[in-house]
Amino acid sequence: MDYRLSHLKQLESEAIFVIREAAAQFERPVLLFSGGKDSITLAYLARKAFFPAKIPFPFMHVDTGHNFPETLRFRDEFIARMQARLIVASVQQTIDEGKAVEEKGPNPSRNGIQSITLLDAIEQYQFDACLGGARRDEEKARAKERFFSHRDEFGQWEPKNQRPELWDLFNGFKHAGENFRVFPLSNWTEMDVWMYLKEENVPLPSLYFAHKRRVVNRGGVWLADTPFNTLLEGEQYEEHTVRFRTIGDATCTGAFLSNAKTIDEVIAEVAASRITERGGRADDKRSDSAMEDRKKQGYF
Repeated sequence: MDYRLSHLKQLESEAIFVIREAAAQFERPVLLFSGGKDSITLAYLARKAFFPAKIPFPFMHVDTGHNFPETLRFRDEFIARMQARLIVASVQQTIDEGKAVEEKGPNPSRNGIQSITLLDAIEQYQFDACLGGARRDEEKARAKERFFSHRDEFGQWEPKNQRPELWDLFNGFKHAGENFRVFPLSNWTEMDVWMYLKEENVPLPSLYFAHKRRVVNRGGVWLADTPFNTLLEGEQYEEHTVRFRTIGDATCTGAFLSNAKTIDEVIAEVAASRITERGGRADDKRSDSAMEDRKKQGYF
């Protein structure tokens, strides 16, 4: 009998091990849930990690207030199926309380001020570890993360101070006020995620599959027609068949022209693509170090 695990089963086993380590080492962990494919995968792995018991920590959505309606509908349905507890941390509340100032302009992104909302929620609920679905292949700043990524008492990340993780030994020691981000999907790729979702027959938001939508091309990014975007002079919306490779703030999450309507067609498209999934994120194009700058301020 061949006892060797398939590639996906090895990744699944590794991720479940990391999730269980986080539950064992930290007193108040939380799973960050955006309604995107990576956090969906992470949630399913967490359920496997503790089955038949319930997932022993809550989920938290840092809500920008600029979500696609499809995302929120899926989020609520998914949480009900998982029988999980959901905490919603509101960026709008952060703005209303005067803790952050919203950007001005035709499509002001709230991604930067999500960090303030997240750090406030961590302090309010006394979370000492936030499990997230980030992967090293997504973006060069995320490639610097460890499985257990330390944050100081101000919630800030210093890539030079990451701890070694030899032989799958994770050091979760922290001082009062410090916390960790935990990334069980670190070694997964976008293709791995899609293959796993297909194998596990996991339901997904409709935004990931091709559909007709009004979009405008701004700086090479197809932005959707939403109440949060304003057309610039000379711009107009066009109807195209598109899908999204990431799901986030509608003001900066770009669509991709696509006819992929099934998960098999999506997998084929991802295999042939030479553009990363975050290639359609307008917020990542603001500077070469945009993601790393946000992470140092407390971003996911």
